[in-house]
Order: sequence, then C-alpha cells, then structure tokens
Amino acid sequence: MKTRALITGITGQTGSYMADLLLEKDYEVYGLIRRTSQTSTWRINHCLDRIRLIPGDLTDQGSLARALKLSTPDEVYNFASQSHVGTSFEEPLHTGDVTGLGALRLLEAVHQVLPQTHFYQASSSEQFGNSLLQLKSEDTSFHPVSPYGCAKVFAHLCMQVYRKAYQQFIVCGIAFNHESPRRSEEFVTRKITKAVAEIKLGKRDILRLGNTLSLRDWTHAKDIVQGIWLAMQQKTPDDYVFASGMSHSVQEFLEAAFQVVALEWNQYVHIDPTLYRPTDIHDLCGNADKAFHLLGWKPRITFLELVKEMVTYDFEALSRCSSRSA
Repeated sequence: MKTRALITGITGQTGSYMADLLLEKDYEVYGLIRRTSQTSTWRINHCLDRIRLIPGDLTDQGSLARALKLSTPDEVYNFASQSHVGTSFEEPLHTGDVTGLGALRLLEAVHQVLPQTHFYQASSSEQFGNSLLQLKSEDTSFHPVSPYGCAKVFAHLCMQVYRKAYQQFIVCGIAFNHESPRRSEEFVTRKITKAVAEIKLGKRDILRLGNTLSLRDWTHAKDIVQGIWLAMQQKTPDDYVFASGMSHSVQEFLEAAFQVVALEWNQYVHIDPTLYRPTDIHDLCGNADKAFHLLGWKPRITFLELVKEMVTYDFEALSRCSSRSA
C-alpha cells in the first residue's frame, strides 16, 4: 500500500515542490486547498491528475478534521500560512490567526483524529530575528521582530510541547530563505527577477526597492523539501535547520540577476525609503550542521544557479506572452 501524505499549502511554492517529490517517491498525495473566488493552482497544474485536493482552512477546525478523515495520511506537511513578513505588519491579527493558531488547530486535529501520523511544521528563520549569533542553529534563542516571526515562534513552541507531552512524531524544519521560479511575486527575489526580465524586454525602465543591504541565506526550494522528507523518515522526531550556511545581500542578488541579462543593476534600481519595513533583520544565516551530519543533507543548487534559473524563467515566460500578443 502506498504511503499517504496530506500537504497544506500545496498550491504554494514549497508545498508544490513537496508534492512533486512525494509523487516521485510513489506516495498517494492529498492537498488541503482554501476555496476562494480566485483559487490559483498554477504551481501544481502539471500534476493535478495525480493528486486529490480537499477543501479546508487553517482557521476552520472542522474542515481540518474532515480532511484528515478523508485522506487518513501517514504524514502531514504543514506549509500553509500567511507567509509574507511585510504583510504581517499590515495584517498582524490575520497572520497570528493563520500562521500561529492555524498550525495549532491542525496539530490538535491530528492529535484527536490520527495521533500516530507523522507531522511536519514549517518553521522559519524569521523566528531568530536579530540574534547576536552570526550562524543560527536549532539551539539559538528566538528574538522575532515581526508579527510573522512571532506567530511562527508560537507554532514552533506548540509543536515542541505536543511532541514531549504526547510523544507525537513532530518535526520542525527551520528553513532559511528558499526561492525558485514558483516564488510569489510579492517576495523580493521574484520581484527582482521579474523586473529584470521586463527591463531587458523593454517593458519597464526602473525597479524600486527598499533596503538592499539586508543579508539572507538563500537556498533553492527543491533542496529544502529534500531535507524535509529525510527528517520525516527518521526514527526519532527532532528540529532541524535547513540552510546553506552562506548569506548574500539583496544587492548581491540584484547584481547576479542583472548579470544574467548583461545589464548593470545600478542603472535601473531606485532605493525607495517608503518600502523599508518598520523593523528588519540585518543578517540571517543558518548553521545546518545537524541536518548535514544526521540526515546526510546539503543543498545542491548554488546561489548563482538559483538566481539564473529564476531570471531565465521570468524572461522566457514574458517573451512567450509578448509573442502571443504580437
């Protein structure tokens, strides 16, 4: 019998790559999908005929229990959240309800309906905030500086409590920034790569950004889901940092992206102070030694390869649109 998995946030970047990986491993894959007037499935259109979507919402406890009863999963992967840091300042209560309490609702539903199911919680490097330690590990204390980071800390700590109190198999993966062509356009990396493609094609003249000096540890989402799956196959559940161990500034990302199309970034980028966040993290870099040694995991796609893939994807997609409209 095939292993069954339920993925929340399956239409998002990481959830869609998780679905791809599990299908490659011959899983029976279910996805929780929030019904809206404009539900977007473009990230999973290529495999829709191989997965089963179940309507549900992290703010609706009953729908979560129903989804678990319909799918009876061996593994649950929770990627659903309000995941944009900037938006969390504009919608702090919604972020807390979905990203924080939503994770607890799902965990409690698993505890009540299928307590033997293995559970994965997508924790975040944003939980560390401006920690004084340069490399953040599983033992680094949390100092979140955004409502999103606070919500993720709440969810993370709830996972640890349930794991200890009920001996549930719960893995928390503290993933540092992970990107891909499937990244939403409101995130700075995709905002950059799409703008670079538009500038190269003559569709725009300038890119406005906020703080370009922030440093982040960027990894490809494909590599992250490999680590997640490995963690879920261990005999004992634990917490793991998933990161490359190297940080790059937003400016470095800009430079690399414009180099893909042979343009100088500083001729097209305007720094707009109104785009700065109320509080920001200067440097986020992870120490993934635990995952390296215990899981045998490490990123395979380099920073420059990631940037090139994203720019190329946007350039080719926009070129196709231009050809069709010509």
